[in-house]
Amino acid sequence: MNSEQGSQVIDIMGLLRRRGKLIAIVSGALILVTYWVAMALPNMYTSAAMILVEPQSVDEKLVDSGVNETDLNERLGIMTSEILSRTRLSKIISDFDLYEEEHDDMERFEVVDLMRSFIQIEPVTNEIEGRQARNRDLKFNTFRIVFRHDEPLVARDVAQRVANDFINANINDRTDVTNKSLEFMQDEIESLSRELASVEGEISGIKAENVGSLPEEFDSNQRTLQYAVSDLREAQRIFDAALNDSAYWKNQALTASDTSSPSDVTSPTNRLRSLELEHGNMLARGFTPRHPDVIRVETEMRMLQGQIRNGEASANEADAPLSVAEQNARAEQGRADLRARSAGEDIERLRAEIQVYEQRLAGTPGVAERLDALTRRYEQLDRSYQDFSARLQQAGVQADMERRQLGEKFLIIEPAERPREPSSPNRFLLLALGTALGLALGIGVGLVAELTDSSMHTSSDLQSALGIPVLVSVPKIMLESDRAARSRRILRESLAAAAVVAFVLIGGLATYLFVNGNFADRDEAEVIEEEAEASASRTNLGSYGIGRG
Repeated sequence: MNSEQGSQVIDIMGLLRRRGKLIAIVSGALILVTYWVAMALPNMYTSAAMILVEPQSVDEKLVDSGVNETDLNERLGIMTSEILSRTRLSKIISDFDLYEEEHDDMERFEVVDLMRSFIQIEPVTNEIEGRQARNRDLKFNTFRIVFRHDEPLVARDVAQRVANDFINANINDRTDVTNKSLEFMQDEIESLSRELASVEGEISGIKAENVGSLPEEFDSNQRTLQYAVSDLREAQRIFDAALNDSAYWKNQALTASDTSSPSDVTSPTNRLRSLELEHGNMLARGFTPRHPDVIRVETEMRMLQGQIRNGEASANEADAPLSVAEQNARAEQGRADLRARSAGEDIERLRAEIQVYEQRLAGTPGVAERLDALTRRYEQLDRSYQDFSARLQQAGVQADMERRQLGEKFLIIEPAERPREPSSPNRFLLLALGTALGLALGIGVGLVAELTDSSMHTSSDLQSALGIPVLVSVPKIMLESDRAARSRRILRESLAAAAVVAFVLIGGLATYLFVNGNFADRDEAEVIEEEAEASASRTNLGSYGIGRG
């Protein structure tokens, strides 16, 4: 067992003796290349601004925000797509004169994509929230905007600019939503007002066209019709009675005419003649016209003359009534005829009135149906109008609350600061990885070279190859000249290796200074001045909601 271990040690030592130089060259070359590459990488500075999502200041039970409070992840995704759009990032690139060298070889959209790759939106959770969110979706109310650039001040300013854009976007989005809601409510109310006015006009037109046939007049029309029917019956009764009276008095007049004689002293004509004789005698005897008897006679004469002229006494002396009975009968007949004529006119009037009211009552259901349809539409529009009026008032309160920034808002609790040290590259890690990879590659190359070498280096190799025992082994004999030559060769190789290492170290350092020297050698006074300017600019960011946690 010991002999096997000794054999293994001898083999490893022999491998190192034979392949050590190759292993050292491969490993050293890769390590030096890693060093140079690490030194050639530009320093990248990372600056971040932290934003807190502050809840609504006004109690939600009093005023609803009017903005759909979706999950913060979803809203951040939408806002990130908007803020990191090509248009916005292109404006930031122009404002800060970023990536001027890249513009020589890249298109504008490629430069924008390059800048987008250096911007990160990261949620910030504490340890308790992190443990609670292991088995559910992560919820957070704080997030960071991180930007990486090879200039520390640019990294700070761009990170702050993007953070301000998030705050402005949140304010604008919320005010836009509430203002659009307010405008929508106003437009709807105006539309409903026009529709209500139109329906009111239609209702007024129908009422004006159907006066008397309106539903609210149905009862009065029905009562009036009943009264008219009753009046018609009464007029018909009066008409029939008047016709009967007329016929009766006509018969009485005929009877009185048959029984009277021309010499009847009660005849108006004879009476008029008697009064004329009496009047003449009074004047002959010297009575004046003012004498009471003369006035009485003249008055009676005028009355008789009037009766004769009005038809009560015929102009023809032969046809004139000869008796008072006939005269009264004819007068009663005339009055009966007048009553019949008046009753007939009333009957015609009442029949026409009854027809009108029957037409009104017949047309009332159609008018009522049209008015009911319009009334239902009016009531629906009025309910919608009242509902939108209440919503308009609420939308006005919501819009005012968002304009005063009392709703949910983004608050910068940690403004972006100028990074003191570069965040990348991690040169120590790169060198460690390069060293490990170089050693592994060197050893691997040495093993491959050893395995592919068919020459024999030990007596055991010879014995294994020939299958016969080896009687004696003569070691390598080094003369003094050989040792001197080997020492000189080792010295030359050491000096060459040292020169290569020194060249790589100096070249890597020069490369580092060339790539990052403009910022590494910056004068401290200039840095202080820039910090003062940045501090002054941050004091003017109150409108963006900057605060301290």
